[in-house]
Amino acid sequence: MNEIHFTYYKSPVGLLKVGGTENYISEVTFVDDQVDYVEPTGYTPLLNQCVEELIEYFNGKRLAFDIPVHQKGTEFQTKVWSELLNINFGRTISYLALAKRLGDPNCIRAAAASNGKNHICIIVPCHRVIGTNQSLVGYAGGLWRKRWLLEHENKIANGVQTLF
Repeated sequence: MNEIHFTYYKSPVGLLKVGGTENYISEVTFVDDQVDYVEPTGYTPLLNQCVEELIEYFNGKRLAFDIPVHQKGTEFQTKVWSELLNINFGRTISYLALAKRLGDPNCIRAAAASNGKNHICIIVPCHRVIGTNQSLVGYAGGLWRKRWLLEHENKIANGVQTLF
């Protein structure tokens, strides 16, 4: 019922581990090391839908995801992850702007830390949060991936080749 199943998708930015139950996706993470690899444990309809939506995203045919997601975290982390879903495709906000959206500009460090604990990359778009000075800072998948994802979205949303 709530058993977690995993599969993999070889994306343009590397191997993605996709995990979830029959009711929600709980993980989309980058696999850079054999240590992070676990044998696939079943292919549910929701995992199939998630991989299909990721393929559409990378092909430029999907601007938003429809699949249900769920992550375990503190109340504050959950609030941050929910707010990330409100950042439009092809757009970025600063960590300060994220903190302000959460109602407290002083929570910038806590918001950044929670952003970094997101385990559903791309779908919960933590890559869309950048430094106040427009710099690329902090991405668990590596800054090269963050740049690639932002340029990919910007190109599709605005017809611009590069963002930076």
